[in-house]
Amino acid sequence: MQDILLCLSIGHLLPYSMSDSNTTDFTNPSTFILLGIPGLEVAHVWISIPFCSMYIIAILGNFTILFIVKRETSLHGPMYYFLCMLAVTDLVLSTSILPKTLSIFWFNSREIDFNACLTQMYFMHCFSVMESGIFVAMALDRYVAICHPLRHSTILTNPMIAKICLAVVLRGGFFVLPYLLLARRWPYCSNKIIPHTHCEHMAVVKLACADTHLSSYYGLFVLFSVIGLDVFFITVSYTQILRAIFSLPTKDARLKTLGTCSSHLCAILAFYISALFSSLTYRFGHNVDLHFHVFIANVYLLVPPMLNPIIYGVRTKQIRDRVLLLFTQKET
Repeated sequence: MQDILLCLSIGHLLPYSMSDSNTTDFTNPSTFILLGIPGLEVAHVWISIPFCSMYIIAILGNFTILFIVKRETSLHGPMYYFLCMLAVTDLVLSTSILPKTLSIFWFNSREIDFNACLTQMYFMHCFSVMESGIFVAMALDRYVAICHPLRHSTILTNPMIAKICLAVVLRGGFFVLPYLLLARRWPYCSNKIIPHTHCEHMAVVKLACADTHLSSYYGLFVLFSVIGLDVFFITVSYTQILRAIFSLPTKDARLKTLGTCSSHLCAILAFYISALFSSLTYRFGHNVDLHFHVFIANVYLLVPPMLNPIIYGVRTKQIRDRVLLLFTQKET
């Protein structure tokens, strides 16, 4: 999704302009150079501490979610299947960028192979789109569970859940594939420096010696046709859910029902608010330093995978009880 954020900006964020002597083009560069966070090179080691901490929390938290759901047969239901898919997506999303980022911070390993760069770019954007789709699927599950509780088990059957998950995966792969094909198509200049910690799509495309408006326009298309529609469907679903909740006769019933979807709302807010903040920074923050743009882009990709297992572990009683029971049994 970061390609969307960069293509929305007006003006060139890259401080590395290409002179006439630097425009010799070639189709397939062997490597790119990732700068990390430009302007904060001396602080890379210190910045790596919170980044690494967030990554460790994301790994432990999401694997805990997967372990608890797999172990407890009582949690084998639509909500927890989607939650497991979200955990896997968060693991791949954070792992697609952070190991290379830490190698830059710790070992000054800035080079990345061209094909490896495109692979990282594909996985990062593909799983970002998938995560947004999973939130739509989880909103659908909450809508059916609260607005049509008697039909929940007949509507969201295991085959239906499998089809929804397959659609989410295929949609992510299909919509992001043109990013990869277009990036491979462009001829690239001799300037191979990417002022970023990872191979963000538009940051790579900006190094091309060609008219890359097609990549920018396609990024806008993905923004409005995929992310925009996801936000719309989630909003509609929760509008209906809130109407159903506030029509319940007693306050206790309203609070109990609202609590069942509060964790999902928190996860949605963590994902889309960080995305919106990063987007607005790129769109309107023309006077903001480049290192702040890069830092926000990393936070956007690391904070949701860290927060999601914490949110669901704390707010979902079934998971919270299983985790406490697991540690209690170990102590015993």
